[in-house]
Amino acid sequence: MPADLAVIGLGHLGLPLAQAAVTAGIDTVGYDPDPRPYAELRAGRSPVEGSLTASEVRRMLSGGFRPTTDAAELGRVRTAVICSPAPLGPDRTVDLTALGDAARALASRLRPHTTVLLESAVPPGTTETFLRPLLEEGSGLVAGRDFHLACSPGRLDPGNRTRTLANTPKVIGGLTPACTESAAAFYGRLTDKVVRARGPREAEMTKVLETNFRHVNIALVNEMAVLCHDLGVDFWDVIRCAETKPFGFQPFRPGPGVGGHGVPVDPGGPPHGGHSSGHPLRMVSLAQEINDRMPSYVIQRCATLLNEHGKSVRGARVLLLGVTYKPDTADQEAAPAREIATRLMDMGAQIGYHDPHVLDWRVRERPVPRADSLYEAAAAADLTVLLQQHRTYDLQGLAVKAQLLLDTRGATPAGAAHRL
Repeated sequence: MPADLAVIGLGHLGLPLAQAAVTAGIDTVGYDPDPRPYAELRAGRSPVEGSLTASEVRRMLSGGFRPTTDAAELGRVRTAVICSPAPLGPDRTVDLTALGDAARALASRLRPHTTVLLESAVPPGTTETFLRPLLEEGSGLVAGRDFHLACSPGRLDPGNRTRTLANTPKVIGGLTPACTESAAAFYGRLTDKVVRARGPREAEMTKVLETNFRHVNIALVNEMAVLCHDLGVDFWDVIRCAETKPFGFQPFRPGPGVGGHGVPVDPGGPPHGGHSSGHPLRMVSLAQEINDRMPSYVIQRCATLLNEHGKSVRGARVLLLGVTYKPDTADQEAAPAREIATRLMDMGAQIGYHDPHVLDWRVRERPVPRADSLYEAAAAADLTVLLQQHRTYDLQGLAVKAQLLLDTRGATPAGAAHRL
């Protein structure tokens, strides 16, 4: 059965896009070669933690959304949006394997006049030098002449119910002006504002800038938090004061590490697709190094606090609060909690956790005991570590109950806990 839209990749980008399309009345099919998302969706559940609720999935299905593992469906659509994951590989370069597989699956079924859009976060040049050749070789069609090709990197904020696809401007860069306008016509049905970039590389680089801006600024406040602790300065009060400046400052806050789906990218560093500018972004590399050190710093602070209270990490009962990468969501993507738990376990600590959004949590494939009663668990633990400040946590009450509380988010009242 033909559809207006195919969303390729039913992950943290693809699912919300498919939801928005169905809500807008667009006949949508969702393709993913992995059978797990298909099975979960057909059962009325979201295959992505912290993405859609079960009721939202049911509304999508009742609205006509059709998940599938059959690539033949891709040959019956007017628009195809590729939302395949593009994670960092072991060498810290972007892994385009899933994107390549998606492109090949689409290419062999690509019809003239189809609009192909790329939402995956990729290095500049990927649309033109990686995706375009795969589509052209597999289809025998020419991008910009026989079909439209554009990049519009995803901008969704998982768990944010205020900022949705509808009210978040969409940046679009097409291979040709006609490609850009075709993409704008599609996204104009989903969002209030479309921003036209000069081309695909500018659209791709926009995502790189946005992601690196976040990581560099988090690195700055992480480094200052360590410095201020050594100097005896309340850095959280410093931030409170600084954010009153009405111009030239945007507040960022330190934490135990940086999680999330947006990974820092250095397009001038290790070559992608045989291309390198030869001008690596040194600030991005340094920011990554600083942020990667934060879980170790948290462990150091845990050991110091326990030692100051006459206890050793070995044998200590440590309760971790909040194991997701963002507050008030179940999304655990790259959350520092797992690394912190692993290091504490290696040092001989007895780890437990509490998170209202995560009912089962595993470290090294082993289940970590979940606290049923938060206050009782905090009172019994030698050390409680707040890693994520979910809205349901009564931090003032928690500070009273806990024997020893380390707040890595600066969320507790001043003087109620030891802050990062």
